[in-house]
Amino acid sequence: MKKEDYTTMENYMLSCMEDSAHDKEHIYRVLYNALDIAQTEERVDYDILISACLLHDVGRKEQFENPSVCHAMAGAEKAYVFLKGHGFPEEYAAAVRDCIRSHRFRKSDPPQSIEAKILFDADKIDVSGAIGIARTLVYKGKVAEPLYTLQEDGQVSDGSGDGQPSFFQEYKYKLEGIYAGFYTARGTEMAKQRQQAAATFYENILREVRSSYQNGKKNLQEHVGE
Repeated sequence: MKKEDYTTMENYMLSCMEDSAHDKEHIYRVLYNALDIAQTEERVDYDILISACLLHDVGRKEQFENPSVCHAMAGAEKAYVFLKGHGFPEEYAAAVRDCIRSHRFRKSDPPQSIEAKILFDADKIDVSGAIGIARTLVYKGKVAEPLYTLQEDGQVSDGSGDGQPSFFQEYKYKLEGIYAGFYTARGTEMAKQRQQAAATFYENILREVRSSYQNGKKNLQEHVGE
């Protein structure tokens, strides 16, 4: 890839990044993860891969403004229009669009090309481990969602089966099970290396908040009469 082409796409990406959990550093981490994975795969088109990584989250603004919008679909079309408008061939722009469209964690539109599979894995690696926990907490804070919710009996829920969004609910719904959904061997390996860090953090914070409630309620009863 020519340096000027990279810079053109990078500048466009930077103009679209407004979400602190999906900022430019997330983009660079995904790109670097993807290049690591690509070294273990065959017949990878690095130009398509780099373009898809740089542009994969350009639709985040549209989704944040309207939650019914899929950022992968919106971003795929924005990237396609951008690339075509800057003189890139139709086949190239379409290939990048396909990678971006299928990078989101869902079963209805799985990635097909090796570049799309690498992007998918590289993006999911950044949801794994300690960095995945940190990004989730940043995002939950931005949308004013709590760390946890309480069950009807007043006990702290671990997030399993919760209908209300929270960090614990997100961990149980998505973060805990993400390690089995990778397409490449290297992507799986990279994610597995991070898995224990995420599990340990979740277990520690769950234990701490439950301890606060259990001990706190007992102590409170000693000072508040019937």
